[in-house]
Amino acid sequence: QVQLVESGGGLVQPGGSLKLSCAASASIFSGYAMGWYRQAPGEQRELVALITRGGSTSYPDSVKGRFTISRDNAKNTVYLQMNSLKPEDTAVYYCNTALRQWSWGQGTQVTVSS
Repeated sequence: QVQLVESGGGLVQPGGSLKLSCAASASIFSGYAMGWYRQAPGEQRELVALITRGGSTSYPDSVKGRFTISRDNAKNTVYLQMNSLKPEDTAVYYCNTALRQWSWGQGTQVTVSS
């Protein structure tokens, strides 16, 4: 089973930036479209960024223009650059395949607050 380890979260002021990383334990990573998801308290987990095997990306309107997903297949790692952060971006952030096929990692907490 592939293990996912997210990192890079923290406390940031509104308008600030963070870059999240997610490392996968297996080289099969390169064969999958990958996504970043987030879950706020009391809310369902939602997809916030998607990157295909070929590097095409897509985002929901809520983060479009502020978040950028990228991947480094040599390092089995997917990244999420988050700019212009808003309080409503506060959540635990996770990565997984686009079809949520692997076990979830522990996530990384992002808190946007002044």
